[in-house]
Amino acid sequence: MRGEVVRPSRCKELWPLLDETKVLGGFHTPGDGLARAVLACRAQMVRAEARGARFLERHTVTGIEREAGRVTGVVTDRGAFPADHVVSAAGFWGPVVGRMAGVDVPLLPLAHQYVTTGPLPELAGARAEASRPILRFQDRDLYFREHTDRIGIGSYAHRPLPVDPCTVPAYDEAPDTPRRMPSSYPFTPEDFAPSWKDCAWLLPALGKADIQEGFNGVFSFTPDGMPVLGESRSLRGFWLAEAVWVTHSAGVAKAVAEWMVEGRPRTDVHECDLTRFEDAQRSPAYVRERGSQRFVEVYDVIHPLQPMERPRPLRVSPFYARQCELGASFLEGGGWERPHWYEANAPLAEGLDLPERDAWSARHWSPVAAAEAKATREKVALYDMTPLRRLEVTGPGALAFLQRMTTNNLAKKPGAVTYTLLLDESGGIRSDLTVARLAEDRFQIGANSRADEDWLLRHAPDDVRIRDITSGTCCIGVWGPLARDLVQPLTRDDFSHRGFGYFRAKETYIGHVPVTAMRLSYVGELGWELYTSADLGLRLWDTLWEAGREHGVVAAGRSAFNSLRLEKGYRSWGHDMTGEHTPYEAGVGFAVRMDKGDFAGRAALEKAGEPRRRLTALLLDDPASVVLGKEPVFVDGEPAGYVTSAAYGYTLGRCVAYAWLPPLATGTAVHVEYAGRKVPATVADEPLFDPEMSRIRR
Repeated sequence: MRGEVVRPSRCKELWPLLDETKVLGGFHTPGDGLARAVLACRAQMVRAEARGARFLERHTVTGIEREAGRVTGVVTDRGAFPADHVVSAAGFWGPVVGRMAGVDVPLLPLAHQYVTTGPLPELAGARAEASRPILRFQDRDLYFREHTDRIGIGSYAHRPLPVDPCTVPAYDEAPDTPRRMPSSYPFTPEDFAPSWKDCAWLLPALGKADIQEGFNGVFSFTPDGMPVLGESRSLRGFWLAEAVWVTHSAGVAKAVAEWMVEGRPRTDVHECDLTRFEDAQRSPAYVRERGSQRFVEVYDVIHPLQPMERPRPLRVSPFYARQCELGASFLEGGGWERPHWYEANAPLAEGLDLPERDAWSARHWSPVAAAEAKATREKVALYDMTPLRRLEVTGPGALAFLQRMTTNNLAKKPGAVTYTLLLDESGGIRSDLTVARLAEDRFQIGANSRADEDWLLRHAPDDVRIRDITSGTCCIGVWGPLARDLVQPLTRDDFSHRGFGYFRAKETYIGHVPVTAMRLSYVGELGWELYTSADLGLRLWDTLWEAGREHGVVAAGRSAFNSLRLEKGYRSWGHDMTGEHTPYEAGVGFAVRMDKGDFAGRAALEKAGEPRRRLTALLLDDPASVVLGKEPVFVDGEPAGYVTSAAYGYTLGRCVAYAWLPPLATGTAVHVEYAGRKVPATVADEPLFDPEMSRIRR
């Protein structure tokens, strides 16, 4: 989408009613547009009817029929209709329809104020409903649009006004408002009063105007502000397309239609997947609190790392008390408290030669992260890996099932660990997994999200059991050149390179604690992931901490972790690669074994040609420059792709950025646009750090 930063004079040109002395500038998106919702829906209905669809007006849904875990029909006040597939696109009634189907819909209806002024002399004679762009006043949560000779104003600045979806009136019982429809509630002028003053401050002509019409319009918010899309696993054939605003309605419709007909959306929508919320994020109290906060934040400029403020803490690892003692600075993900750095390590950051950061990239960052990365490269560090999802797959058919579902060869002896991929039938990467074979018919999987569990459960045969063990377990990553010096004295098992090779697993003891040890490293250093039950987690931490004192052990956070993993070029699913990308485009083709037999997505990979784009490593030319991710990348002055993940590489002394770009030769010069300026960068070979893997395989 094209956009440009413009000066106050250009803002005035685009919106003559604006007081240009009140603004520093604007951001103009000329491709933005307006749709009149009723007319747009009517046009789509006409097209659909021409292709055989039927619309039955004024039918109130009273029940969803089901049998043996499948939807079988819809009951209305005018009769029942058999159906193999039902799509609930009921807006703020979504939770009501979901309850009929026994399906939870984490959605909160909230009222949003909209007013229309009386005629303005400055717009006298206007005939077009919208000759100017929509004007958004982000600092005051307001937007403005023309209605010929009047101005329409929407406000998100007022207090959240939650609405119980069970109390929304029927169509014929809608309140007596100018618009008279169930979603239109009576206007509350006291809530709009502060915004009206802000309107006149920005558009002086409104100082002499009055509000002719106002209403509180109801629409839907989720805990993260995104739609809820997908087919329920508890009730097959029952689809959700909820919390869908007009602005993304057509895109959602396209994605859900593709999903139903072809088995997958052609556009990645994992951030909208109905499985994304954890159980702890689905309580009515959580949905209400977070949905209300999302309303408050609609027009806020949110930093990529900005955590929610409440309800916290919600999910904590067994090490939480120790992390607090060390001054952990927590951010949040999936409801988990995640340390990003520890203030106890601040003395280690003194004297480090780090470039000064701009104010935006310095948010939710500390130079302590550099010290923790340095300690990991030079000594040893403990990382809390508990929030990463863990699945246990057991049963006589477990191996055959996982072989069919994933790309790599898992037919190895117990004790083997394998990096592999979940693909859809088009060859797109649904997820990446780390699979440890702990016994003939028992596997532990490191997964990414609840969608992985959902996908596997949908395809599992009767002789396979899949269980999420995340909440009952915990994990510490012990990484650094002194990791073996720390761990070996605590166990009778051989942790030498010969006795415990890379990508191997052992069930053993660390001190008094039974652990599953996996020799893996997501930071590019020697070390292990140590798993145990949640009740023994604190004892494991204390055992490692006490033994590590003589080796200079530190606790390290996600900020250092992300820097180290990017220096090694390790991909993060959901950021660097999604279902829109194939393994060969994403640089993880090494995890595909075409000689192992059939697997999901194999046929599509056989037909795939040469990649037309690649996940590409970039090094920013200026050691003082930093980008954060999702910035556009320009090649020869033209936009050619975008950054996925980025972090300052403290070992390399440069910011590392990965980006989706056309195939480019090493050394090609590109530019990353950051905060309105073009930052020079160069295509680099990967991995950028330790390409021989000598540090991991010590």
